Amino acid sequence: MSDAKQILDRALAGERRFLARSISLVECRHPGMGHALATMPVRRRQGPGVPQVIGITGPPGSGKSTFVDRLVTQARADDLRVAVVAVDPSSPFSGGAILGDRVRMERHTSDDDVFIRSLSSRGHLGGLSSDTAEVVDLLDAVGFDRIIIETVGVGQSELGIMEVADTVVVVLTPESGDAVQTMKAGLLEIADVFAVNKSDRQGANRLAQALSQAIQLGEMPWPPPVHTCSALNNTGLDDVVDSIGKHLAWCTSTGQPIWERRRGDAYVRLALDLVAEQARAAAREQMSTQLEADLRSGICSAHDALELLR
Repeated sequence: MSDAKQILDRALAGERRFLARSISLVECRHPGMGHALATMPVRRRQGPGVPQVIGITGPPGSGKSTFVDRLVTQARADDLRVAVVAVDPSSPFSGGAILGDRVRMERHTSDDDVFIRSLSSRGHLGGLSSDTAEVVDLLDAVGFDRIIIETVGVGQSELGIMEVADTVVVVLTPESGDAVQTMKAGLLEIADVFAVNKSDRQGANRLAQALSQAIQLGEMPWPPPVHTCSALNNTGLDDVVDSIGKHLAWCTSTGQPIWERRRGDAYVRLALDLVAEQARAAAREQMSTQLEADLRSGICSAHDALELLR
């Protein structure tokens, strides 16, 4: 079966194997799948919360995967169908990715109401794969109640998650640095909820207090609450989940204009990504062996090549 529409229809009918194949076609930028996705019945185009999309971001080593694992457990206890999209960094040399976040969520792999998929960032900035928004729309159409996105965790380029998720949880640890470092990384503007993980370590309460003070100095339509927790020890997570719920309620009321602006930004970003990818591929195909050799030797400058490739 090669027709993208047929594959998508079987995914929408609940066949997990065809859901996986549909996501692969999204990643490959299959034109038939792109057009089919545009006509899908996506619930979140009408407003926030159905499904609830939660973004988990923060520096590497902050415990994001363990945190996501706990959120999945909590959602299943509430009898919700959950999908997890874990974005792994791709190698700048081989282009490959380990796609290993699923290792930390093995206990959910036998649960038919949990779907876990890793995506390679493919060098895309913003902490996400450029395909993430479309994959979320696909998971929405399939009928999941909650979709959790775990970003690459590169620290200073996580803006993309704001445009895809309803609520962004920034996970930090005492080793992540002080509140000034957090502000420099732009995480104060990204976060809807702060979770200072590994709260049993020295400095966790001090970081939480500094974050709270920094937030009070700013004028934010939604001042992000700050919680200390330990995903490994399963403590303090109820407060984080409660704040996620409160933020979603805000998104459906006074915060809906901000939510709608973020979604609009996501559509614009996707269109620009598609244009950029197509233009890059076309330029690469047009580039002659001689032009590439001239660029490598310095005979031709990048600006000269631009003029030749236009």
